[in-house]
Amino acid sequence: MPVDPLSDVLALIKPRGSVSAGFEAGGEWAVRFADQHARIKCYAVTRGACWLAVEGTDETALIRAGDCFILPSGRPFRIGSDLDRPPVDAATIFPPPRDGGVVSLNGGGAFALVGSRFAVEGRHASMLLGALPALIHIRRESDQEALRWSVERMMREIREGQPGSALVAQHLAHMMLVQALRLHLAEAGPTRVGWFFALGDPRLSAAMAAMHGDPARRWTLRELGRLAGMSRSSFALAFRERVGETPMAYLTRWRMLLAAERLSAGDQIALIAPSLGYESEGAFSTAFKRVMGRSPRAFGGSQDGTARRPPGINGVLTRLPDSAGLVTAKEKP
Repeated sequence: MPVDPLSDVLALIKPRGSVSAGFEAGGEWAVRFADQHARIKCYAVTRGACWLAVEGTDETALIRAGDCFILPSGRPFRIGSDLDRPPVDAATIFPPPRDGGVVSLNGGGAFALVGSRFAVEGRHASMLLGALPALIHIRRESDQEALRWSVERMMREIREGQPGSALVAQHLAHMMLVQALRLHLAEAGPTRVGWFFALGDPRLSAAMAAMHGDPARRWTLRELGRLAGMSRSSFALAFRERVGETPMAYLTRWRMLLAAERLSAGDQIALIAPSLGYESEGAFSTAFKRVMGRSPRAFGGSQDGTARRPPGINGVLTRLPDSAGLVTAKEKP
């Protein structure tokens, strides 16, 4: 099976521990959800409508009955019948997470949604989530069918409590996320910048898949351009414009994410460096510190696993290049 960069990234995010529940409201209302602490939320509105705004962005949408929406970035957000109203803090009305629960505000009746939220466990998940869209709003009826089926099936699994229900509900939540990302990618315009949006370009995604499939290889722009069906210079320019960084910077950044995952698992630097294309531990350590903000030994030995966010938009895999010049085939990762 061909390498799939989106699956690779989602595997590093490690979605876990899904909780499926519902929410209903009546009258005039507004609720603010603070920092989601790297939780991804997937929901479908089953009654009424609400406004939704993701803080720190210009993402605001009217969500109607039948619509599905995904919040994959973990950013704070607000929902309500009127977002100009002072919002209620979600922490004051929502009990500790539990499957199958329904929270009611103002007696319910006018608005309802159901869905799932799940945490992520990757040590650098917050940086990866920050590169995903802040809001994915699924409006087309043909697109909503599969997502609504997943939501309805998920709630049924929770209600009935059959053996294996928790695992089925978790897989359904993952399916909702991937399907929503696919739909959003298909609708994204050619001006959106970032590794995620570049996957919508078959030429660039072919090159990205090659780098993901063999990260240790000493890739050149000529080779990657040939895979993309483009000249070296055209490929380098198109990649940087769509991804937001040069191909070799992207490759280095992906290598460092893989290295961070292996360091978290306790692998030795002496084994990691050559497996990712570095001839010496020193060259690998220099690249790792430049991208991840600390040395491999400090990263592997830290208790919380947090690393300083690299400079630039959206952190890892989306940093703008430091130089305006094009990468040449002589550049070393």
